[in-house]
Amino acid sequence: MLAADTLASVQLAARAAMDKKAFHVVGFDVAALTSFTDSFLICSAASDRQVAAIVDEVQRQLGASGRRPLHVEGEARADWVLLDYGDFIVHVFTEEKRSYYALDSLWGDATRLDGPQLGVAVQDDPDSR
Repeated sequence: MLAADTLASVQLAARAAMDKKAFHVVGFDVAALTSFTDSFLICSAASDRQVAAIVDEVQRQLGASGRRPLHVEGEARADWVLLDYGDFIVHVFTEEKRSYYALDSLWGDATRLDGPQLGVAVQDDPDSR
């Protein structure tokens, strides 16, 4: 089970991603499976530009709450950006890259955090917006 402060930050990141129309938003509690982080938040975007917008919004909202990423990877290409906050990692993908890397399947043994646990109403179909 995630620490309350970690879960609150993951929920804030999920809301920030949803504010920029992220879809297929899901979290994983990986604390029991790995030593390098406690949670992943994974979401998709329709384009590289949307990936960049989601990443900017996540950083803005978490920054306003005093959280700064320890490391950021992939901003130059913007088809997969990783924001490492230590206790959780945010992955923002284009659909093509998400399908290719299949992190959802790779971490399938982890406890899944869906919309209600993330504090968001997840909309999986980007075409229904």
